[in-house]
Amino acid sequence: MLETQAYQCPYCGEPVEALLDLSAGDQQYIEDCPVCCRPIIFDLRTDGVEWTLDVRGEND
Repeated sequence: MLETQAYQCPYCGEPVEALLDLSAGDQQYIEDCPVCCRPIIFDLRTDGVEWTLDVRGEND
């Protein structure tokens, strides 16, 4: 089950969109910002029905 979620890069503030795979359950992973190339930590939490996404910089 794929969902898209808009977020702001914690470094450059640019609006970006992430493609989330909710079928894998709770996840934490790092992806580089497509604008400034700095690493963003994604923290995805899901119970199978509802989900939340938290994004933060490496040192936050």
